Amino acid sequence: MNKNQRSPLFHIAKRGALSWYGAWAIRGGAVLLALICCGVITSLVTGEDPLAVYKAIFEGSFGSSRKIWVLLQNIAMLLCVSLAVTPAFRMRCWNLGAEGQALIGALASAACMILLADKLPSWAIILCMTVTSILAGAVWAGIPAFFKARFNTNETLFTLMMNYVATQLVSYYCVVWESPKGSGQIGIINPNSHLGWFPQIGSYKYLLNILIVAAVCVAMYVYLNYSKHGYEIAVVGESERTARYVGIKVDRVIVRTMLLSGAVCGLAGLLLVGSTNHTLTPTLVEGRGFTAVMVSWLAKFNPIWMILTSFLLVFLGRGAGEIATNFGLNSSFGDILTGVILFFIIGSEFFINYEIHFRKSGEGEG
Repeated sequence: MNKNQRSPLFHIAKRGALSWYGAWAIRGGAVLLALICCGVITSLVTGEDPLAVYKAIFEGSFGSSRKIWVLLQNIAMLLCVSLAVTPAFRMRCWNLGAEGQALIGALASAACMILLADKLPSWAIILCMTVTSILAGAVWAGIPAFFKARFNTNETLFTLMMNYVATQLVSYYCVVWESPKGSGQIGIINPNSHLGWFPQIGSYKYLLNILIVAAVCVAMYVYLNYSKHGYEIAVVGESERTARYVGIKVDRVIVRTMLLSGAVCGLAGLLLVGSTNHTLTPTLVEGRGFTAVMVSWLAKFNPIWMILTSFLLVFLGRGAGEIATNFGLNSSFGDILTGVILFFIIGSEFFINYEIHFRKSGEGEG
């Protein structure tokens, strides 16, 4: 080495195994720093008291019992879509079509509610809705899966484009089934008879949704971590070549896993139409298909940790809306604060996986 050459001021190295509590301590520190940064931004830009802004964020989710139930419902719906994309992501098959798959499931549910209203009792309509929604979501995911397995097409672009097709299909049928005529939208389906509406548990409107998604979460955790299929998904995700070498039929795993992803997305569409909104619109899924990518990635594809990441994103989103209402600010300001917090949280993953070593005094002399 040249005597005048010095080692770099710092270098980045892969961090060894970090305990789960150490990783969450880093994430907690990132959230704390993000809140401080948001407080400074709030004071400089708006002149508002940062503590009052934080209080508004909290009240946006916990200000009343109704807000708490809406929070839990939104968490459940986001978690359901996130659970759907996770098996494919573990396999390194990037299913970005959850938005469209959920919309197609919702379309199937709405079709059953509208077309079977005068033909079947409510329980039979709900059964038809469940079967057709899950099948519709699975088929919508199975199309790009088939081409991926058979022709090695790019599943990212294929599933992404399928979202637009699903949106236009829903838009078309919103006009076909419009009520009232000329409105261009469906409106509440079967508002008087409640045919096809999911039953309500006591006085809790969203409790059934929450219980169904909780059951799906547990089932998905067991499936991915303790079943043969889950093991095959993990092996294919690590290396397709290794998977083929040990006798795993990779094409079959790809199709099977994508069908599962689509089926769970279809379930999300079913819950949105049959239990939450009782209507169909092109924006019914509200971007959850894309937010689910972040939820799944932040939780390291772990269904249990995804409950926390879903809560975080929903909590921040509702808080942003509360800020805009309480302080008369543009809704974009709340989104700015949400973006800053997410930036810190995502950035903390770097420090969980890597560590920085600084040059010691006198080190590097030749």
